[in-house]
Amino acid sequence: MSHGAMRLWPGRPSPLGATWDGQGVNFALYSENAEKVELCLFDESGAREIHRLTLGEHTHSVWHGYLPDVRPGQIYGYRVYGPYAPEQGHRFNHHKLLMDPYAKALRGELHWRPEIFGYQLENEEEGDLSFDTRDSAPFVPKSQVTHDAFPWGDDRPPQHRWTDTILYELHVRGFTKRRVDIDEPLRGYCVGLHQEPVVEYLTDLGVTTLELLPMHAFLDEPHLAANGLTNYWGYNPINFFTPEPRYLASGEPDEFRAMVQALHRAGLEVVLDVVYNHTAEGNQRGPTLCYRGIDNASYYHLRPDNPRYYDNFSGCGNALKLSNPGVLQLVMDSLRYWVGQMRVDGFRFDLATSLARVDGGGVDMNAPFLETVRQDPLLSGVKLISEPWDIGPGGYRLGGFPGGWAEWNDRYRNCLRGFWRGDGGGVGEIATRLTGSSDLFGHHGRRPWASINFVTAHDGFSLRDLVSYNHKHNLANGEENRDGSDHNLSWNCGVEGETDDAQINELRWRQMRNLIGSLLLSQGTPMLLAGDELACTRQGNNNPYCQDNELNWIDWDQLDDERLALRDFVKWVIRVRMAHKGFRRRRFFTGEPRPDGDGKDIAWLKCEGKELTDVDWRDPERRSLGFLLCSETGGRDLTDDGKPEPDDAILVIANAQDEPINFQLPCEPGQAWRTLINTAEPQRRKRGSSVEVGEYVVRERTLAVLILEPLVPVKG
Repeated sequence: MSHGAMRLWPGRPSPLGATWDGQGVNFALYSENAEKVELCLFDESGAREIHRLTLGEHTHSVWHGYLPDVRPGQIYGYRVYGPYAPEQGHRFNHHKLLMDPYAKALRGELHWRPEIFGYQLENEEEGDLSFDTRDSAPFVPKSQVTHDAFPWGDDRPPQHRWTDTILYELHVRGFTKRRVDIDEPLRGYCVGLHQEPVVEYLTDLGVTTLELLPMHAFLDEPHLAANGLTNYWGYNPINFFTPEPRYLASGEPDEFRAMVQALHRAGLEVVLDVVYNHTAEGNQRGPTLCYRGIDNASYYHLRPDNPRYYDNFSGCGNALKLSNPGVLQLVMDSLRYWVGQMRVDGFRFDLATSLARVDGGGVDMNAPFLETVRQDPLLSGVKLISEPWDIGPGGYRLGGFPGGWAEWNDRYRNCLRGFWRGDGGGVGEIATRLTGSSDLFGHHGRRPWASINFVTAHDGFSLRDLVSYNHKHNLANGEENRDGSDHNLSWNCGVEGETDDAQINELRWRQMRNLIGSLLLSQGTPMLLAGDELACTRQGNNNPYCQDNELNWIDWDQLDDERLALRDFVKWVIRVRMAHKGFRRRRFFTGEPRPDGDGKDIAWLKCEGKELTDVDWRDPERRSLGFLLCSETGGRDLTDDGKPEPDDAILVIANAQDEPINFQLPCEPGQAWRTLINTAEPQRRKRGSSVEVGEYVVRERTLAVLILEPLVPVKG
């Protein structure tokens, strides 16, 4: 190792990270409490440290230096000196090689060895208060200098309106791993996701926006590695700028850019599920890989009464401290990088309430992060979606995020599951959820699209399992079935798991159509879980976060008639939604008579065709209702140029009880109703079929949608 053969100039404190300017590389690292910082350069293999240089410049908590002899591709890491005093919140240990928080690429794999811990792992008596002097460099990933040049050409983000958005949550690896119509070396990688057969499938399905499970570089927890499992979902980040290497067939970040470019060309948006609430370093017994060794007290929320320990709002051992200006800058720079350099169209923030926690751990919905995002000219123009809760005190904030944000609505999920399961308790809440949850979002000018409606997601049962299992079956995870939620609001329709009973299977297919049909026709922004349209099963595992296998990979092989019929049903309902403005309004319904005297914008009906009374709404035994969306001739919803957006009158009838109902159709002379959707039928009804004035029979546990049209006389 050489200490003097490499030229080192003062450099600049900004931008942070390793920045190639065409002639050399500027290195800048934020640490408020460090006493000394060394930059370590490695050979091309990353195995041998060839230079170690002290960054002598220190400006406003940033340590920096410029190396005119370094080029893109250089592998590097940091050693940071300072006090090792866990009881004071400091865990500096210069024997541990640290990743650059701003690294754009990583090389090498993590090996779970005692050397990667800042304390003596074997010292049970002193635990994390002990100090380990072994070098971790051979066993940790290292940072690599990159450049951001990419031939974007005429790339343009699709910029789908929120009212026209249909989210599709998918896993890059699992979506293509079993597709035989793309070359095997491409399956499971970013390059596989934009192959022609995959893109054709997505566009034909009708979704507009892919919500990708975490793509930031992440690590597998030690207990998973010991059991031969992985953190398949990726909610264990270690770097917020680097695409996860295991999703890059080429190993290069440009593969991610090429994927975004191709998806944009097909009209598909890309939203990233991002995890800024914690890191893979875990609690006080975790490894020292990056932030902990750079400046533990600055990067993490520590317990005020004993900073040896971490506040754990995430349930993963630690919580990033965005109330610290340096950490806030890290997150904001990461977001800007993914929008500006990687061209993504938005973000879904995991456990987003944690990002609004301030010093002391309380939640402030005017916290620096939320205020900064709101004012940022780049980020305020992309889709922002929060998971509006964490596990800390006061962490459930559904409906509480600022304007411009959309929010995962778990109350919608629970209500819809309970309704179609047949739970009693009145229909008032299901009516509220189907119409955009105005009780949660109807304030401060927020719109129905702020409610991200979903029935299933990566976390929990798949759609097929939701109607096939009453209980979770998670033994494969190695945690004795203790993991995963016990509150699933699922119903197995009479038999636990797979069955050959034709009657039960018919009911299950109908229930799947009910759930997914209701979702796609609700006000708000619908989100589908990839594979639900094909009735994919996880065999009752409602927490398959560690299963990188057929349990999570979408099964493209066994597409029998029933699975294909469900896919076609989903395609048809999406087309119905997109064809009728009444299902994707910009404003909440009022239920009040319109000023132009043309009736109400929505009327809630019972079987007799009359409006529900207060007594009806409170009836705990009521398990059916209908609603009439009146034609928009009065201009309540307007186009961008101020013109009315009329639509047909549409009647939706939901019958979640065990008996059929006879529904009296509201109708004027010369009009007739045509069935658009009836979930009692595997295939959609032909366009020509209609129902005249009178009663319409809605089978038990069935959703029906009808459109009012002029009655066409029958020629004799």
